[in-house]
Amino acid sequence: MRDCRAVEDQSLVAAIVLPAALAVIMVSLGLSLVPEDFRRVVVFPRGVSVGLLNLLFISPLLAFLMAEVFGLPPALAVGLVLLGASPGGTMANMLTHLARGDVALSVTMTALSSLAAVVTVPLYLDLAVERFDASVATDVEMLTIVLRVFLITLVPLGLGMLIRARAPDWTARNYDTFRKTALGVFVAVVVLAVVSEQEKVLDHFTEIAAAAIALNLAAMSIAFLAAKGARLDGRQATAISMELGIHNATLAIAVGATIATELAIPAAVYSSFMFISAGIFARLMYRRNAEAGPAPAPHAA
Repeated sequence: MRDCRAVEDQSLVAAIVLPAALAVIMVSLGLSLVPEDFRRVVVFPRGVSVGLLNLLFISPLLAFLMAEVFGLPPALAVGLVLLGASPGGTMANMLTHLARGDVALSVTMTALSSLAAVVTVPLYLDLAVERFDASVATDVEMLTIVLRVFLITLVPLGLGMLIRARAPDWTARNYDTFRKTALGVFVAVVVLAVVSEQEKVLDHFTEIAAAAIALNLAAMSIAFLAAKGARLDGRQATAISMELGIHNATLAIAVGATIATELAIPAAVYSSFMFISAGIFARLMYRRNAEAGPAPAPHAA
């Protein structure tokens, strides 16, 4: 009876709580966006192209590699790929700002990768299930996942942008509060995901943590080197690296938990470490970027 109640509670969390939490975070992101953020690709196409190449291809492929190298069980391997395929998040924008990086580029990559997630997340999820022969999600059609990602990402994102366009004064007054609320929601989601699967987390913590840390460091390092190789400046390289280090883990948790709760574990564990490495990187880049002169101010919320 207790097991049935636990299953019912997990289903309730996966079906209602996590999507609602993600919606709050995506509305928060929408409140920070304007149409120019999507058109900015024309202004600096090289920076956006390098960043999106890393986000949409390099990061998911690195997740496949780390799952193989660390020998993760099939469901956890799929969960790691799901994380690697997730777009950048609002926390990446904040840390880019703290590191005096190119915030405009960071926001643009977050916006565009969030749109692309409707295709990339279901695609890489399907490839991972097949590659690792996982016994999860095999009965879930890609169209269902696409619709799910659309409803929990793009709809609230569009709502946030609509609110900003229609009520700019209200947005200016309440954006900071809304962003702090979104941060609190993110922390709660991570804790909830870990607690709900604490036995599996503890059983596989060493390999999950090792794979998550390796993915984080490899993605940020490769992104930074790729940006410098493309002759982007330090601020742009900072923004691109942050986008690769700070994923929208809530999306990975929300999508994964609706299929099988195990899929949410890698994203939850990754979230426990990503701010440490990103914070150290932000500290290192702050002084370096400061020496290059005043950072361009992002548009007002």
